[in-house]
Amino acid sequence: MQKRWVLKPKIDSNIIHKLQSELGVNSIVAQLLANRGIYTFEQSKTFFRPSLEQLHDPFLMKDMDTAISRIERAIGNNEKIMIYGDYDVDGTTAVAVVYSFFRAFHSRIEYYIPDRYAEGYGISTQGIDYAAANDFSLIIALDCGIKALEKVEYASRHGIDFIIGDHHLPGDTIPNAYAVLDPKRTDCPYPYKELSGCGIGFKIIQAFIQKNEMDMEEAYKYLDLVAVSIASDIVPITGENRILTHFGLKKLNSNPSVGLQALIELSSNKTGVFSINDIVFQIGPRINAAGRIDHAKGAVNLLISKSKDEAANYSAAVDDQNNVRKDFDLRITEEALSIIENNEADKLRKSTVLYKSDWHKGVIGIVASRLTERYYRPTVILTRTNGHIAGSARSVIGFDLYEALSECSDLLDQFGGHKYAAGLTMQEKNISLFQTKFEEVVQRSIKPEMLQQEVSIEAEIDLKDIDTKFYRILRQFEPFGPQNEAPIFISRKVNLHGSAYIVGSNHLKFTSIQEGSPSFDCIAFGLAEHISHLNSKKSFDICYSIEENNWRGKKNLQLNIKGIRY
Repeated sequence: MQKRWVLKPKIDSNIIHKLQSELGVNSIVAQLLANRGIYTFEQSKTFFRPSLEQLHDPFLMKDMDTAISRIERAIGNNEKIMIYGDYDVDGTTAVAVVYSFFRAFHSRIEYYIPDRYAEGYGISTQGIDYAAANDFSLIIALDCGIKALEKVEYASRHGIDFIIGDHHLPGDTIPNAYAVLDPKRTDCPYPYKELSGCGIGFKIIQAFIQKNEMDMEEAYKYLDLVAVSIASDIVPITGENRILTHFGLKKLNSNPSVGLQALIELSSNKTGVFSINDIVFQIGPRINAAGRIDHAKGAVNLLISKSKDEAANYSAAVDDQNNVRKDFDLRITEEALSIIENNEADKLRKSTVLYKSDWHKGVIGIVASRLTERYYRPTVILTRTNGHIAGSARSVIGFDLYEALSECSDLLDQFGGHKYAAGLTMQEKNISLFQTKFEEVVQRSIKPEMLQQEVSIEAEIDLKDIDTKFYRILRQFEPFGPQNEAPIFISRKVNLHGSAYIVGSNHLKFTSIQEGSPSFDCIAFGLAEHISHLNSKKSFDICYSIEENNWRGKKNLQLNIKGIRY
């Protein structure tokens, strides 16, 4: 599918000139900064020189003082504390951070992760029953709970207090918990709203340390886990998240926890510098696989390991589960693609809703993502589990999936999530009705341009603008991620130097040159269909990111081509 090239709007020239003058940078760098909402010298200094001193006071978060006082009372009275978390990367890292910190000086503490299949997402009745039967009087819930109104009341009737530490959007009513920590609460004055669930856990221990005048290094030693959560949960890498990720990556690459070190040793990049992408594609899937295939407590056991031998045993099990996950993922994706390719009506839809009773619930979210990438339309993948139909949904940029599901709520037992990803359950008799209604909702509300993937381009430049100095400045924009993406540029009337050739199954390698510029090696993943046009020697336009290629110890700048036009 041809992607739309969308050039970001020009920023006021006065702002650009001011940045150029104050920072001594060229107009391209000034444009990149302004695109990120950075307009002054002080903002630029904060962006380029992140510091842990820039982290916000955790007590700015509503209910933080109440939460810390309750934890202190529980420790002082030797109460049993349960750390409760979701079964994904964000939830398991959050549990690992908070549990590891408090177990150092409070022995009556356990963690609890719900079973994906037996209990489902969020606070479960089974978890509360376990807490009641084992004399827990305080539950600290992380990465979940903001909508658990009934479960919190149920726990209260059993004499159990709840502290909720969540980062999801609240409903109209906040649970009646002892404390509710969520920057997205409308009444929460905390300056940064986009923390991960593990980030909320980090703020809890930061607040505890601050109040008790402990060494803040005791919190900073968990920054590698916080960075893993931020990267894996696809939260914006802006503001406080960018600071946490910057220092978390430093720790991951210099002195990681033994659990993360064990995962690094299993990865294909174990000898290089780990980046956000390495977390997303190497570490995150392995942690997630534990909860998808078996039980996520295996991932927590790995992340809280104290010895290399212990971590090696848990990481081997997690890696095996990831291999099983990949097999399920591949098979189900192939089956789903086959269903669509063999049905002309399915091809013409503006949405995808597929059901097969034996698809593994643990990977339907991944399959939904893959089909969304392939057909670029809102997608729901359904399967049978525990006597009901469960689904995972993914959306495209600009289309509000949660709102679309709300319009189909009469056919659903439950649904939850956000604009671009959601989960749902329904009765089997409603599958066909849902497929029809969801398609009607999408057709009525989706805009045509939303059905075509776009490439967001930061600036138009000439190839002669690219040199090692420019690349060094670009590196200072890292770590890249949502709302701070690696810059993509456009260069026009580029010519082929030599010949283009295909590598792998569907990728292109070639060398490009522009009048007055040096030549640049280019790699174009999935763009082999352009080979005949390129080799015709006609000029063309390219959009691309700039990266450093290291081949046999020789480093050179390379263009990673995102699109080619003539």
